[in-house]
Parts: sequence; structure tokens; C-alpha cells
Amino acid sequence: MESIAWMAWTLPTAIFFAALGCTLAVMTWLAAVYPEAERVGVLRIPTTRGDRLFVSLIVAAVIHLAWIGLVGTDPLATLPIGEEGFEISSLWLASGISLVTAVLIFRTV
Repeated sequence: MESIAWMAWTLPTAIFFAALGCTLAVMTWLAAVYPEAERVGVLRIPTTRGDRLFVSLIVAAVIHLAWIGLVGTDPLATLPIGEEGFEISSLWLASGISLVTAVLIFRTV
């Protein structure tokens, strides 16, 4: 396990990759069951579900990088779980903003 310690596998990282895997699985299932149809949104270009997912992921990355650069990753609170407690990072707020942004992108773009 020490060979991958540099990767900083934390609970939020694991949740991110699990959510990304589930998202890709759902998108694959949707593409098989309900064929994609292009639609024109506020960008006035035809986009598919895959296009909107890609834009959502890029926007989420930018939001998180901007959050880390401007706000940081200081803990908001510490839950009394375990001996040392469980810290809730401010990155969870960036994740919430990213989810809301993704919903808006899927509805309007």
C-alpha cells in the first residue's frame, strides 16, 4: 500500500471515482435504452447527453481548482466519529456547487 500513498486516496477521492464510474455506467445504459438525440440549448449548438456530461465534468474541475486556489481546503467542522474525529472539508461545498451546475448544464445546454 505504500507504493500508492502519494496518490492521497481519501474518502472524498474514493467517493468521486465511485460517482464517476456510476455516472458513466448510467450514461452507457441510457445510450443503449434511449438513443441519444441532439438538441439545441442556450449555446445554440446541437449537443448530446455525452457532450453535456463532458462540459459538466470540465466545469466541475474548474470549480474545484478555483475553490482550492481561492478558499482552500480547511475543514468546516469535525464530526465525533472515531478517536480523532472526521473532518468535513470545505471542498464538499465546491462539490455541491458542481452538482447544481451540472444539473443546470443538462437542462439548458
